[in-house]
Amino acid sequence: MEKQVFQKVLNENKVKRPVFLNAVKAFITGGVICFIAQVILYLFKDKVGLPKDQANSLMYIVVVGVTSILTGFGIFDKIGQFSGAGTLIPITGFSNSMTSAALESKSEGIVLGIMTNMFKLAGAVIAAGVVSAFISGLIIYLVR
Repeated sequence: MEKQVFQKVLNENKVKRPVFLNAVKAFITGGVICFIAQVILYLFKDKVGLPKDQANSLMYIVVVGVTSILTGFGIFDKIGQFSGAGTLIPITGFSNSMTSAALESKSEGIVLGIMTNMFKLAGAVIAAGVVSAFISGLIIYLVR
């Protein structure tokens, strides 16, 4: 009996999440971010006339820089709250989390605060990237 009452109260107070709407917002926001990056790449490659590799590198630098600036002003966080997972595109999500970690720990000083907290996050991401690249490379090597 007590379990049924608990389940009834739980069901009455359950938060209804708009899963479909959240997915649409994430899809559109992620698509807009990728579209902007593609336009930047087009400008560097076709309008400025840079080789593809240099244009790619500059596009990454611009996207990371703009994301860091928007995070510093609190704008990227609002975009993230609106779109949810749509801003987790690897390069913008990584830039946002690095900048957020640096901003949160700036009161502790440059070396002990900003650098250590920023690289705690970076270390985990880099380690995960190296391990997954090793496993992928090993699988490709064994399959061929």
